[in-house]
Amino acid sequence: MPAKRLPTLEDVAARAGVSRATASRVVNADPRVGNLARTAVQEAIEQLGYRPNRNARSLVRPEADSIAVVVPEAEQTVFSDPFFAALLAAITQSLADSPVQVLLAMGQPGNSQKIERYLRGGYTDGAIVVSHHKDDHIWQVLHATKLPAVYVGRPYAGDVGIPYVDVDNRAGGTLAAEHLISTGRRRIGTITGPLDMAASEDRMLGWQQALQQAGLAADLMEHGDFTASSGALAMQRLLNRVPELDGLFVASDLMAVSAIHELQAAGRRVPEEVAVVGFDNTQAAQLTRPPLTTVVNPVGALASTAVEMLLKLLGGSQVEERVILGTELIQRASA
Repeated sequence: MPAKRLPTLEDVAARAGVSRATASRVVNADPRVGNLARTAVQEAIEQLGYRPNRNARSLVRPEADSIAVVVPEAEQTVFSDPFFAALLAAITQSLADSPVQVLLAMGQPGNSQKIERYLRGGYTDGAIVVSHHKDDHIWQVLHATKLPAVYVGRPYAGDVGIPYVDVDNRAGGTLAAEHLISTGRRRIGTITGPLDMAASEDRMLGWQQALQQAGLAADLMEHGDFTASSGALAMQRLLNRVPELDGLFVASDLMAVSAIHELQAAGRRVPEEVAVVGFDNTQAAQLTRPPLTTVVNPVGALASTAVEMLLKLLGGSQVEERVILGTELIQRASA
C-alpha cells in the first residue's frame, strides 16, 4: 500500500475554507488575521495533524536534528536562576554524543505567543518544556502540531496528554517541614514559589501537611516568584507578621539565600534563632553562610529522563505518561 501522504498547507487552507496565504499567516501567528479565519485554520491544523516545514524534510531525513528547550520565563529569570543553568547544562550533556542540536526558546509567563509561533513554525523536531505556568497554553500548540514533547514538571493544567517527568515536590515539602519540627521548631513559616506553578503548590501542600499532622499552625506563609529579590521581600513581610518565627522552609535555594541575608540583617541568628531549609540543592546552597540545609531537586536525573523520553517519542516508541523521581534532604548548618 502507498504511504499515507502528509498534510500540506494547501490541505489546511482547503479544509478551513481560506486562502493559502491566510493559512500561512495563522501558522506564523500574524495578528492581522481575523478571529473566524484564525479559528478555522487552527481547527484544520488539529484535524489534519499538520506540521509545517519539517514534513518535507522528514521524507528524505527521518532522524531528528534539533530539539527545543522551551522555558516560558523572562530572560533575566532564566539566566539568573542556578536551577535553570543546571538543567540546561544537564540536557545538553545528555545529548553530547548525539547529533541532535539543542535550541532554547524563551518567553514571558502568560504571554507565550512568541514561543507558540516558533513551535508552529516547524523549526524543531521535538520539545522539552520547563517551568510552565497556569496561563501557558503551550500544551495546546503541541497537540495541534503533534510535535513530540515532554514536560519537566507536572503540568498545572493536569492531564494534558503529554508525558512528563517530575520530582516528588510534595514529599520534598514534607521532608523540609518534618526536619524543622524534629529540631524543636514550633513557629514554622514558608516562602512559596508562584502558586500558578504545580511545583510551588505541591511544595507548599507538603509543608502544610507535615505541620497539620504535628498540630502546628500552617498559615505562616508569604509568596515569592523564585527570584532572589522576591525571597528577600517575602522574608521581610513574614518577619513583620511573625517576629517569633523560629523555622522557615523556602521553596527554592535562591530565595532561601536572600531570606538568610534578611534574617541576619534583622539581627536574627541562623540557625540558633531561625532554622532555614531550602529546595533544589544548587551550588548556592553551599556558598551561603551558614551553608543551607536543602531538599534535593535531582536536576541531572530530570534532564536525562526527559531527553530519553523525548528521543523515544521521536523514534516512534511509546513512553510512560509520568515519571516521578524521589528526593532527599541534605543537612547543613542552616538547620
